[in-house]
Amino acid sequence: MAGTSTPNRLAGLPVEDALEQILDAMDAETGTVHVMGSDGLLHLVHHRGGIPEALMPVIRRIPVGKGMAGLAAERGEPVQICNLQTDSSGDARPGARATGMRGSICVPMKGAGRLVGVLGVAVSRAREFTDAEADWLSRAGAAIAGSLE
Repeated sequence: MAGTSTPNRLAGLPVEDALEQILDAMDAETGTVHVMGSDGLLHLVHHRGGIPEALMPVIRRIPVGKGMAGLAAERGEPVQICNLQTDSSGDARPGARATGMRGSICVPMKGAGRLVGVLGVAVSRAREFTDAEADWLSRAGAAIAGSLE
């Protein structure tokens, strides 16, 4: 459970190691880390899990305001969907269903008062992430952001 470990221990770890620990803590199968580029787009720097190769060109660069990661960046707060396979909110991009994932959450990664990127995790079952889990992920994202700056 995410609440039993501290995100601060992620600070200074390589991004791939931090993401691995986050996914383990959240019992999640898939994760992404996007960093805000000087071009105003979110750039994928690391991912883990079964993201279909056909989706890679779509998730390599994400505009702010598009899809869950882009909305988390734009809103400055977590964006989640309980079931990507049945969602009709429009928050997820159509290709998100191709991952086979259901429960998904993206949180902005903030460092020094600014947006550094977005951390996303997903699970294969329908899942509503709690406020405590969203807060834990946000703190984990801040720890990663400090390593990326």
